[in-house]
Amino acid sequence: MRPARGLHVLTAHRALILAAGRGERLRPLTDTVPKPLLPAGGRALVEWQVERLAAGGFRDLVVNHAHLGAMIEEALGDGRRFGVRIRYSPEWPALETAGGIAKALPLLGPAPFVVVSGDIHTDFDFASLAPRIEAIARDPESCVAHFVLVDNPSWHPAGDMALEEGRVAVDGARRLTYGNIGVFDPRPFRDIPPGTRMKLFPWMYRFVEEGRVSGERYAGPWDNVGTAEQLAQLDRRLRR
Repeated sequence: MRPARGLHVLTAHRALILAAGRGERLRPLTDTVPKPLLPAGGRALVEWQVERLAAGGFRDLVVNHAHLGAMIEEALGDGRRFGVRIRYSPEWPALETAGGIAKALPLLGPAPFVVVSGDIHTDFDFASLAPRIEAIARDPESCVAHFVLVDNPSWHPAGDMALEEGRVAVDGARRLTYGNIGVFDPRPFRDIPPGTRMKLFPWMYRFVEEGRVSGERYAGPWDNVGTAEQLAQLDRRLRR
């Protein structure tokens, strides 16, 4: 039985930063430093995310980690210096995106939450997601997730999905790329057995096909750091 609509009263929005990836394409840099701690513009990639979330009003953060995770905990601490509280969801081995979210559920609570990858850099305004969080909490039957989509980067020209009148579609005339930022209701992830290694896609497409995922196109600065060259380009731009 599904909970009644409007059950959750949101007092504080929470966010999960995904920081468990191995960063294979960034080796040998990631042999001794976890990918989220690689520096760009004078600070670690994950620190940019923490600060953007804090600026957006998110004060309760969870960070998952696997490879060299102790270094991430040491670098970020309890979050006090950023004006937030940070708790950690360690994994070994890494459980991929959906599996990692499922494992972190006890720390994220019963209300919808934001998920963002720790290896992107963006000026996205996370405060703008508050109405999306509240809408999903009020009526998860109609909408179980919200995706932030970006224009297709050169390394991913085919995109991931389409956006039609505010709803995400698997196929469409103009495909966009998932920007590694989303809002999710926790209930679907409760069906994932603990310790399951599972990617977010294609698992999440079933809810897209049901018409239960909203979306938006973000056209501002956005970088997904996957290679040493991409990291160097971002570093140069931020230092300018």
